[in-house]
Amino acid sequence: MKRLFLVITSVFFFAGVQAQSTMQRSAYVNYTEFGGLFGRVASGPAAAQTVENRLSFTAQTFNGIQLNSQLAVGGLVGVDWYKTALLMPIGAGLRVDLIPHPQQNVRLLAIADAGYGFAWFNKNSTGYETKGGWMLNPGLALRVGKPSSTAFVMSLSYKRQIADVQKPLAGNDIERDEHRVYNRICFRIGVAF
Repeated sequence: MKRLFLVITSVFFFAGVQAQSTMQRSAYVNYTEFGGLFGRVASGPAAAQTVENRLSFTAQTFNGIQLNSQLAVGGLVGVDWYKTALLMPIGAGLRVDLIPHPQQNVRLLAIADAGYGFAWFNKNSTGYETKGGWMLNPGLALRVGKPSSTAFVMSLSYKRQIADVQKPLAGNDIERDEHRVYNRICFRIGVAF
């Protein structure tokens, strides 16, 4: 009887250790998405401002570690192609499963990305200099597919990107700098694995 008890106890103990090590093991995750940045832009002097709708291209890849069944953390790199600036955001992000069901094929995720948009690939006109700035991108995503395989991802978020532009002086100007704040609704589709 003691031997049977020892065998059963040791089996449950090793099964528990195995299950715990499987749950704590981190797995690589990737979210690669592309889409559009939608917004309205006011330009011109205050007395005669014009307002236009704008659509810009965006692409981003998030690479990280799935810490547990609900939380993934990692780094991201992307490209945002605004009308007059090409910025490359680099930062960190979180992906949090809002409705935790380990075997569910459709998941709702909260996303939060923050970083800095660099103007490394931006081609400036003569006399202009574009500098990047801070970026913030919170939102929601829908992940459709089995948890352990490739899935389709669709995300909707708010993106705030800052950029500074130095313009050449004209006439009696002392300074012609612009501090741009791009506030956009971001819609992306892509894959996750």
